[in-house]
Formats: sequence, C-alpha cells, structure tokens
Amino acid sequence: MKLYYSKGACSLVVRILLHEIGIACEFESVNLKTKQTETGGNFLKINPKGSVPALALEGQEVLTENAVIQQYLADTYQATHLLPPVPDLRRYRVLEWLNFIAADLHKGCGPLMKPALPEEIKENVLRPVLHQKLRYLSERLDKTPYLCGEQFMLADGYLFVILSWFPALKEKWTDWPVLSRYFNPLKERPAIQKALAEEGLS
Repeated sequence: MKLYYSKGACSLVVRILLHEIGIACEFESVNLKTKQTETGGNFLKINPKGSVPALALEGQEVLTENAVIQQYLADTYQATHLLPPVPDLRRYRVLEWLNFIAADLHKGCGPLMKPALPEEIKENVLRPVLHQKLRYLSERLDKTPYLCGEQFMLADGYLFVILSWFPALKEKWTDWPVLSRYFNPLKERPAIQKALAEEGLS
C-alpha cells in the first residue's frame, strides 16, 4: 500500500490515521503544481483528478477522496474505536462530521489560500462564510472534548489538519479560543506527532 501525499495538505489526515491504526504503508510525495511524483512519475496517471490523497492498494487499485479513504481504512482494519460499525448510530455521526469537514469546511478554506484571488472577495465573501462554519464548530466543541463526544474519532484527525492551516488562512487563534483548546492537545497525540515529524511540520 502506498499513500500519495503533498506536505501539509489534507493527505496528512490519512497519514495520521495510518499511524493511529498501526498500518504499514509507503509514502510518495506529489508536486501538485507539476503533477509529478518524487520518483518522477506522472501523478495524473495514478489519479486523473490530480489531487491528494490517493491510496494505491494491492492489485493496482487506487482509492481517492479523503473521507472515503478514511472509511475504507477504518473498516478494513476494524478500527471501531475510530469509526463504529454498522448499525451503530455513532458511525453515522462520525461520517456526518467527515462530510461536513470535507464539503463545507475544507472547500471553504482552499480559495482563501490562493494568492491570485482578489483580497476583496476573500474578506467580504469567503471569510464570512468560513467564520460561520468555525462558529458552528466552536459551539460544538465548547460542549464536548471531541466532535463526537468523549473519544477521538476519524473526524477529529481531519479537523486537526484543517485547523493546522490557520496561519496560511491568516486566522488568529486568539479569535477562536475554543478551537485553540481543542487543537493544542491533539498535537500531543503520538500518531499526530509522528505524522507531522515525517512531513517536516513539527
């Protein structure tokens, strides 16, 4: 199994999950601008969408889309502490948060990190929408230590990575004290520390 990733990108979530579960995996970085892998391969032949993460499985199958890869790994390796089994309602709460982070939060962050986009659009259109999402998260995390209650699950790893983009997003932790209290302890998790160190982010 091999994970195609880009340093600090959302693919970091999958690396964290691999370490949380204890799965052996190869890693190959991708230049998202040139679409070339570190070994000189054409990444578009691996994932025609050109985005990371992409997880190459045995038998030449390649799985893409962050939330789907996470669900596949948790199910395949029976990591029920991270994703409860069917028909436990908690499973669908985890998937609910995964989809919110992917579809609402993640997609809302991307444009704010594009230098070519006019600042007026960022500040007057995009950032207010992001702030709405962050307020929603703050309200949730002011009541529970993790997104789904008392236990770290898949969605928490994903949210950790999104929040790690705060400097690039020009967001101040002092404006989001609840999110800061949530984020800082997560940095101490062994799987997260290992993943950050491997990508030179620690």
